[in-house]
Amino acid sequence: MQMPYMTSDPKEISGKSFDYIIVGGGTAGCSLAATLSEKFSVLVIERGGSPYGDPLVEERQYFGYSLLQTDDYSSVAQSFTSRDGIENYRGRVLGGSSAINGGFYSRASEEFVKKAGWDKDLVQDSYKWVESKVVFMPQLTQWQSVVQFGFLEAGFYPYNGYNLEHTQGTKIGGSIYDQCGKRHTSADLLGHGKPSCITVLLNATVKSVIFDGNNKTRAVGVRFMKSDGSSSKSYKAHVEKHRGEVILAAGALGSPQILLLSGIGPENHLRDLDIPVILNLKEVGRKMSDNPGISLLVDRFSQNRTLEPPQVAAIAEGYKFILESEVLPTNFTTTRISIAAKIAFPKSKGRLKLSSTDPRENPSVKFNYLEREEDLDACLEMVLLLQHVARSETVTFFLGTQNQEKLLGGDEELKSFCKENVRTYYHYHGGCVVGSVVDEDYRVNGVKRLRVVDGSTFEESPGTNPMATVLMLGRYQGIKILRERETEKDEDERIQSPQGSPQQPQP
Repeated sequence: MQMPYMTSDPKEISGKSFDYIIVGGGTAGCSLAATLSEKFSVLVIERGGSPYGDPLVEERQYFGYSLLQTDDYSSVAQSFTSRDGIENYRGRVLGGSSAINGGFYSRASEEFVKKAGWDKDLVQDSYKWVESKVVFMPQLTQWQSVVQFGFLEAGFYPYNGYNLEHTQGTKIGGSIYDQCGKRHTSADLLGHGKPSCITVLLNATVKSVIFDGNNKTRAVGVRFMKSDGSSSKSYKAHVEKHRGEVILAAGALGSPQILLLSGIGPENHLRDLDIPVILNLKEVGRKMSDNPGISLLVDRFSQNRTLEPPQVAAIAEGYKFILESEVLPTNFTTTRISIAAKIAFPKSKGRLKLSSTDPRENPSVKFNYLEREEDLDACLEMVLLLQHVARSETVTFFLGTQNQEKLLGGDEELKSFCKENVRTYYHYHGGCVVGSVVDEDYRVNGVKRLRVVDGSTFEESPGTNPMATVLMLGRYQGIKILRERETEKDEDERIQSPQGSPQQPQP
């Protein structure tokens, strides 16, 4: 597979123009770049490095290790702690979070697609395009076979076998790990576009969007700098003059952060940081949401088991809760088995703000986990379901543990447990929500030639997890943009060659 040209030298890109500049070579950015490259020149700016040749990314036997090794500037996973005090991670590598997650692939529900107002046929085609390139049917590992029966014993019916649809019950999902245990991140999709039309700038962080000097709300390019902290010198790249676009695909933390740094967001917040206001768009950074999760460690002590990403999911009645299980590393020599669940539709929302004008620093975000009473009540119900799985005969027999009659008691005890043990499920979203910050074509409201295409546009997390739908969205929006450009071209040709113009006399 031929891959596009990649460089980490910002001087090579400085001053150049492209039809499209995509900020973020992550889950959405790579599928979008591959699609647009079929007709146009594309620059992808990725703040991290390449996933290729890194065993912590590529090999299933090292699943989870990338989260144990984080640093300020270069690790493939970047840690951040929300103002709720809960540790979390974001991808910082070509491939984005598809390079550091569990690789579980499952589509959004039909209801989600309908609510989003997407074209159903194009959604199906876009999922299939992704699946034909980076998705595989997993061979169930030992613990995944056990927990599958545990889910069924706990009442998660029907059994749906291998199934990519978001459907109630217990199922085996797709995986971006192939049969040899090699991970296929979204970066692989770049080789399925027209690689000669794609340039990838690695280890470069976008500082802000550049706007036209005459028309302050028209994007004409981006400023970027080296990601390693060695220099604060900035460089520029531009989009083609007539119809070029800047597209942010930097994720639920990155995209709202870049809009704010560019002067698009709540006026008061921007003024506090002396950022010149381009547009007072109050909803930037709002409606931040992270699915509250609870994780039970079901083995009695640390061991040295083979690491296992999730392959099986239990989806509760009404799609309220999603349960999965994995064998995780606690350090580089020991593991624990976790059965975890998340609330699928949390009511509590939070907000993202800038903590600094340095784009390499994490923004400040508070998710307000379990703030709403409905979420706390849902968490109580979810913990009881987790206990049913943990106490199932199959799980207790496999682990050799005693079947306890009752792990947690009344509502007050459960509430305290939820508040003390709530954690992320790594499916945070929001900040540039459709209808608030971007329109249905993902254009930033009030700004020309600037779009956002990633999980920051979601008001709820699709399916069991967002990866499949974010991969699909990059392809889907890419196709829509290609069609849009084709229509514009036809319109231009029609205007330039009006019908009924007088015929020249023949000699």
